[in-house]
Amino acid sequence: MKKNLHRPLKGVAALAILTLLSVVVAYFAFYGKAFDNETNIYITNSTTYDDIKGALTPSLRSGLHSVAFDFYAKRLKLESRYEPGFYKFSEGESVIRVVRRLVLGEQTPVLLRIGEARTLPQLAGKIASQIEADSATLLSAMRNTELRKELGLVKDSTIAIFIPNSYQIHWNVSPENLLYRIHREYSRFWNEERTAKLKRCGLTKYQAMTLASIVYEEVKIPSEMRMIAGVYLNRLRRGIALGACPTIKYAIGDFALKRILHKHLRYRSPFNTYINRGLPPAPICVPSIEAIDAVLNYSEHDYLYFCARPELDGRHNFARTLREHNVNARKYSEAINRLGIK
Repeated sequence: MKKNLHRPLKGVAALAILTLLSVVVAYFAFYGKAFDNETNIYITNSTTYDDIKGALTPSLRSGLHSVAFDFYAKRLKLESRYEPGFYKFSEGESVIRVVRRLVLGEQTPVLLRIGEARTLPQLAGKIASQIEADSATLLSAMRNTELRKELGLVKDSTIAIFIPNSYQIHWNVSPENLLYRIHREYSRFWNEERTAKLKRCGLTKYQAMTLASIVYEEVKIPSEMRMIAGVYLNRLRRGIALGACPTIKYAIGDFALKRILHKHLRYRSPFNTYINRGLPPAPICVPSIEAIDAVLNYSEHDYLYFCARPELDGRHNFARTLREHNVNARKYSEAINRLGIK
């Protein structure tokens, strides 16, 4: 009689153990660590649920995690509710967390780096390599008349609001929202301290960005930026043409030009600062923050000219008179002639 009592008890115990094991397995499948490695996925408006599942499944730790993902995804109707964007999933994230993030659109910000660029097309191309939007769509937004008007920009001035830095944004940000964000960062950059210094320079923000772009392209030794900014400001105040070689390269569209010849100086363009007085109509590049601050903190002196040193070390000789400058220019010309630079 006792033996008969033990058999049901053993069966109940076995069932309890199996149930407990099932609960434990299910718990770890749904709530446990889902990935062995960090996993990234990009979702666009044309991405399907099968695409998402196909991208994530190979990275899941086991078949059980795959089953759990599919089960929970169907429960939350992920197939019709996922949000496009870039998602980075850490090793410790669970299936539950992964599905919920996709449904809620809790995407991972990307770090957009704004760096050197000489033209809007070049800038659009560099940005497009870091976000979903292509360069043509970005360029169209940058040149959109109505959008520029909303941002308070004039023709050809869009490049002036890009401050070189790194910004956290969503990978699928629209070109329009990106420009609004860049404009906010531009406004934040021009704080009270920098804005106050504009009065000393006698420039507007836009003019300061334009002059900084010339200084940035002209100077190889950062410590000379303030001196050269001072030269250009002296010329502007006296109504003397800037005579900035980088503007010639920009006007011609040949940034690899090694030597500026007299024929180049006659090139008809509003960006040619040899034949046009004052600043060009727009920046000739995205200037560095160092160049912008060099303009705002320019060195006060009475130099009106500068020329690359014949040592070709990246530094310049400065002059107060045209006669002094011509001597410096002749020495530089002789140095590059000896090297056969044409």
